[in-house]
Amino acid sequence: MKSYMATAEGVERKWYVVDAEGQTLGRLASNVATVLRGKNKPTFTPHIDTGDYVIIVNAEKIKVTGKKLDQKIYFSHSDYPGGVRETSLRDMIAKKPVDVLEIAVKGMLPKGPLGRSMMNKLHVYAGPEHPHKAQNPETLTF
Repeated sequence: MKSYMATAEGVERKWYVVDAEGQTLGRLASNVATVLRGKNKPTFTPHIDTGDYVIIVNAEKIKVTGKKLDQKIYFSHSDYPGGVRETSLRDMIAKKPVDVLEIAVKGMLPKGPLGRSMMNKLHVYAGPEHPHKAQNPETLTF
């Protein structure tokens, strides 16, 4: 008996909608990364993108535990000497709630071209509306 190996042409992809309201950031990100990678399917193949599309709504209503709102810091650099910028999680949720979830999920995916193709299947929206009604997404709960 030979092992099954998926091919890029044979992958069937579904669309899922996840409501982030009241969910914990890390738990939601790890579950979404599993679906994006395709590890929830029996046809999972490590070197092929077998995952599904995921739409996350209500990203601004995500919650975190402990003191992370003030103690979790996001760093960015302007590529100039001394150009490090720090932003707390509280400020990121207020200004760019979409980026918070995208950064969390991106860190849980493989690095390189495979991970970038998986990130292209993630769509995050701050509010409850999304423009993907034509894809007939199914509701996904964790």
